[in-house]
Amino acid sequence: MATVLPAVFTERMALFGGLLAAFGEIHPFCDHWAQGSTTAKCKRLYGTHQVYRDGVAVGEEKGDRSGEPTMTASARGRLAVAVHVASYIAIQTGAAVALTRSFGYRVPASALLAGAAVNGLTHAAIDRGAAFLWLVDKAKKSGYVEHCQAVRLGEDGPYSEINGPGTAWIELDAALHRIIGVGAAAVTTWLTTRKRGHKAAL
Repeated sequence: MATVLPAVFTERMALFGGLLAAFGEIHPFCDHWAQGSTTAKCKRLYGTHQVYRDGVAVGEEKGDRSGEPTMTASARGRLAVAVHVASYIAIQTGAAVALTRSFGYRVPASALLAGAAVNGLTHAAIDRGAAFLWLVDKAKKSGYVEHCQAVRLGEDGPYSEINGPGTAWIELDAALHRIIGVGAAAVTTWLTTRKRGHKAAL
């Protein structure tokens, strides 16, 4: 005898799938197309030394840059992460709204905000670098990150880089963001349908 699934279960699974696509599949676009090169370069800067907006340290510039604004490296790093996360959340949330509404479904703003908070706050913490490296160390993945670096071509010849495309760092980074996206989709789905689920249980 065939089992008839409750309507609320079907609704939840459909919504979860749509949100998961919006959060997970759009993540690479946000990181590699929407994020600017200067933002990517500066978001892991730390220190009290002064840098220009492009991340070049004062004293290491080529040419006269007098009059250009500077800030501490840590402040520039925090600003870069804030800019990246703002665009990341705007694109992801916009995609979630467009996707669900195109199928005639309206997700409450409060539920969307919760999902955006889960994605945004964790994305900021991971991309800033310190929390990511702490987690890498606790998970005993430091050897993986150190071993799988990438060779870049610079003005002075080839050099190795521990993060960026082609490294273990970016693979672990992407994996974290995507599994967190699963949680964000689940939270958003539950907040959207919890009242209907309670009524169905009664």
